[in-house]
Amino acid sequence: MSKIFRQTSLYKFIMFCNETDMDKKVLDCGAGGNCPPLSLFFENGYLTHGIEFSSKQLEEANKYASEKNQSLNIEQGDMRELKFENESFSFVYSFNSVFHMKKEEVEKSMNEMKRVLKQNGLLFVNFLTISDFRCGEGGALGENQYEQIEDGDAIIHSYFEEREPDKYFEGMKILHKEIRVIERIYEGEKIKQGFVDYIVKKI
Repeated sequence: MSKIFRQTSLYKFIMFCNETDMDKKVLDCGAGGNCPPLSLFFENGYLTHGIEFSSKQLEEANKYASEKNQSLNIEQGDMRELKFENESFSFVYSFNSVFHMKKEEVEKSMNEMKRVLKQNGLLFVNFLTISDFRCGEGGALGENQYEQIEDGDAIIHSYFEEREPDKYFEGMKILHKEIRVIERIYEGEKIKQGFVDYIVKKI
């Protein structure tokens, strides 16, 4: 049986991708970790590429790929300055990654992802919203931007109003927008996480 990936929003994205006639070439911006969702795309016949800023997360992703005997092609990289040529990929996504930087850097990353996306290609990006339980915690870096401690490390989190990211998709067609509020138990406490997901088409 194929592995069920915890990044469930990407199942919807791959459904949209499969319904196009685009070449099955995909880029993951923020592809590291011990459960890289590029594996899902690989299993569905995609030519996969990924970039990851963190050396530790990159090592974990490549270990996973090696154990699964999958050529995921994940390498060190920065989504604020992608090394790829214009319109290199039919599909680009960033799951739970782009909001780990200040909003001025988010804009740079969004412009880079759109640049490497082919005409008529699809882009998935999700953002933290101000509904999230951690919004307001930590050292303030700007409007709804904070440096917060996560697993012992200082990590930037940027939080968005639900309509705020719409501006990144001007000139594109929003195919799907989903506002998600998740309630779950974390360290014995009930918490609420807020996200907004986008699937958009470059036109």
